[in-house]
Amino acid sequence: MKPSTRGTLAAVITGVAATVGAAATPAAAVGTVPVPVPLDGVEKSLNVDLPKVGGELPLPTPGAPEEPRHVEGRFIPEHVVPQLPLNGGLPGAGLRAPLPHVLGRGFDHVGLDAPAAGLRALAPGIAADAPLTAPNPDRLGLPDPKLPQAGVLGPALRTAPVANLGLAPGR
Repeated sequence: MKPSTRGTLAAVITGVAATVGAAATPAAAVGTVPVPVPLDGVEKSLNVDLPKVGGELPLPTPGAPEEPRHVEGRFIPEHVVPQLPLNGGLPGAGLRAPLPHVLGRGFDHVGLDAPAAGLRALAPGIAADAPLTAPNPDRLGLPDPKLPQAGVLGPALRTAPVANLGLAPGR
């Protein structure tokens, strides 16, 4: 291959890699997707002040489960069937509605802002242990029998949603 062909090929590959990297970065950085509700056409056609409504939908991202780990005295490692983490969020909403001076001249609209809240979840998992103990040196390395153990690790949810309700002047 000629040096000029190699240089051209390297420039094309570099340009494609930069374009793909630039396109992937904003999508990966966004945690929510805005969802506007377009009411402008109805507002203009009916000549009425309508509420401004919008929302946010979170993008769930799966996490990496904990790897099985050996615990002294147990025959089977802990977390053989691990709990799978999932990070996402609760949907958000925004509402701003006109208010016809019910509370006086300083209050022209009522607003509700409930941003998307983070949500961490863990799927159910299984904890189990075999009906044998670890090798016993007193019995020439043979394990002792014991009752088997099994349990279900319950799912877990963790979030802290917030909302703001207010009255204010202006449109």
